[in-house]
Amino acid sequence: MRADLEDLNAFVTVARARGFRDAARNTDVSASTLSEAVQRLETRLGVRLLHRTTRSVTPTEAGALLMARLAPAFSEVEAALDMIEGLRDQPSGTLRLNVPVSAARLTLPSILPGFLKAYPDIRVEIDAEDHLIDVLASGNDAGIRYDERLEQDMIAVPIGPRIQRFATAAAPEYLDRHGRPKHPRDLLGHACILGRFVTGALSSPWEFERNGDVVRVEPQSRLVVRVGGASDLGVAAALAGIGIIHLFEDWLRPHFESGRLEPVLAEWWQPFTGPFLYYSGSRLVPPPLRAFIDYIKALR
Repeated sequence: MRADLEDLNAFVTVARARGFRDAARNTDVSASTLSEAVQRLETRLGVRLLHRTTRSVTPTEAGALLMARLAPAFSEVEAALDMIEGLRDQPSGTLRLNVPVSAARLTLPSILPGFLKAYPDIRVEIDAEDHLIDVLASGNDAGIRYDERLEQDMIAVPIGPRIQRFATAAAPEYLDRHGRPKHPRDLLGHACILGRFVTGALSSPWEFERNGDVVRVEPQSRLVVRVGGASDLGVAAALAGIGIIHLFEDWLRPHFESGRLEPVLAEWWQPFTGPFLYYSGSRLVPPPLRAFIDYIKALR
């Protein structure tokens, strides 16, 4: 038996929002109506699709499988409808972006305010996390990643600064007590603040380069924080004189300017290519995304 499309849409909406109340806030449908639709769908299919607790709503294994197939299809329908609406003079609709925490902090603040002013009928939703996910299956229109993390069969558009650097820094009082490294290998004798990626891997070795000489060191950690979400905690520890930190230069720049952090081994800081906005080239590009792509291209 074919499930009713409205019930399927209700399931996708609730699964994306991870809750009936949050889903209701994003739609014109009440939480009770959404719950009834999901229950009706589960009865028809003869399988539970959502785990429900007082704290959260998460897909079951069957629900996750169904979501993986339905979400792209519904996103395509939404894109088609947005495209028709976009035939008006001013693009409208919702733009959903999945981005790493670093991009939410360092790249988008200089772009989004101007974009929102230029397109008052577009609403933007930012999902900031550092998990590598299928941005389309998760209900997003596009994602921001660095080039080595781009998914296959995607179109990549440069966004933000094209060259960035990792900077190494410490509080002046820490360096006064423990000395200032003259060479990357000197870091082996210092307390350092490391990051841990969502994969479980540590953000080491730290890599440095000067005049073609590349040096990788695996410093001893005094503190380990989750890359992205807890990086500010690492910065706070560095400011307090706990140790040496290695992070995006732009993330640390305000503390360089205030003098609360001192650059360490600046002549060894290694540049790398900035991030990209990426999206599927095989699907309809909804007007809000097309407007955003055109906007960031015009900034270059």
